[in-house]
Amino acid sequence: MSRLSSQICNQISSVFSNPTDPYPPPLDLLVTELTGVSRRGARVFLHGVGREGLMLKAFAMRLFHLGLSSHLVSDMTTPPISSPDLLIASAGPGGFSTVDAICSVAKSAGAKVVLITAQPETGSCVKHATDVCYVPAQTMASDGGGATEKGERPLLPMGSVYEGALFVLFEMVVYKLGEVLGESPESIRCRHTNLE
Repeated sequence: MSRLSSQICNQISSVFSNPTDPYPPPLDLLVTELTGVSRRGARVFLHGVGREGLMLKAFAMRLFHLGLSSHLVSDMTTPPISSPDLLIASAGPGGFSTVDAICSVAKSAGAKVVLITAQPETGSCVKHATDVCYVPAQTMASDGGGATEKGERPLLPMGSVYEGALFVLFEMVVYKLGEVLGESPESIRCRHTNLE
């Protein structure tokens, strides 16, 4: 079990050794954008589909714990987005029709749009983005149909590398953003729900 978990963690962490040029490093981009949201008193909205969406939900929770006004696009209590706000959307393979539509609405409302993707050159969502957060990881669109070069079963199938990389990236952002915003472990913990 230890060997397998190390192999999986190593495959995910190797994503962050890949170059992102001409795009800025994803950690720096997200920390800068979210620091701006906090300083402007704006709101951050998050959207993704499938397992990418689950990673963004976890991220939204931690952003709330850091004191940001954080909202999931799919929630019934999500307010309207407007010009000082930020939408962070994920489309690992570059585009999904629902993500395209939501990014378009946010852009037309005057909000900034950060698109997280593994395929910025081929995706349909990029045209709506103010900034592209390039995470150079395997997605379902680039997994070669599931078999490795030797015909073996892949360690992480379909979009698992990208989705795992999102989780790790978001944890790094939470750590760095907490430093920038001067949030202590106590202040973060006091925002955690007591309705459990």
